[in-house]
Amino acid sequence: MSDATLYERLGGEPAVGAVVNEFYDRVLADDRVAGFFDDVDMAEQRSHQTKFLSAVTDGPMQYDGPEMGEAHEGLDISDEEFDVVAGHLDAALREFDVDATDREAVMDAVERYREEIVER
Repeated sequence: MSDATLYERLGGEPAVGAVVNEFYDRVLADDRVAGFFDDVDMAEQRSHQTKFLSAVTDGPMQYDGPEMGEAHEGLDISDEEFDVVAGHLDAALREFDVDATDREAVMDAVERYREEIVER
């Protein structure tokens, strides 16, 4: 196996940015979760998400946004809504033919933030 980082295997910044754009296109088209982004600057959100995905995939960009718990505080996000959004990320990765092992690694990295994002 190559010693390339997950970020490099995904295709670096252009590929991560493309996945993020596809991801938010899917999220914003889904009435179950789109409302969470009604008052959000989506250009800034896409930039934050690109940096976040870079950071969790061992890329060079560091996420400098608020902590996950702080960023999602008061949104009352359920496990079901987390799963819907995660499903859109998985679908976006599939859209760009990310192989199963790398897709699973990204999803595992995101799953680690469930406890901070979901308000039970």
